[in-house]
Amino acid sequence: MKKYERIREIFNRCDNNQMRDVDIQEIETGDADTDVQQFCNGKTVTCEKSVKNDRVIVFDITTDGLNQRVSYAELATAGV
Repeated sequence: MKKYERIREIFNRCDNNQMRDVDIQEIETGDADTDVQQFCNGKTVTCEKSVKNDRVIVFDITTDGLNQRVSYAELATAGV
C-alpha cells in the first residue's frame, strides 16, 4: 500500500460565499482511483482525473451539482 496526503475540497454553492470546506488526511491505499469512489455518490455524477507535473493525482467531481476536488500526493517512505 502507498501512503498519500489526501486533500478534499468541497466548493460552496452560495453565490456570495467563495469559501470552501477543506479536509486533509494521511491515508494508505493501494489505488487512488478506488479510494476516490467513496466521494462519487449521487444520481448525477461526473469525475475527471488528471495528473499534474509533480505527480499529484487530482479528481474533479460533481455529484448532483456539488463540486468537489480530491487530490492525492504520494508521501515519501523511509528507507526507499
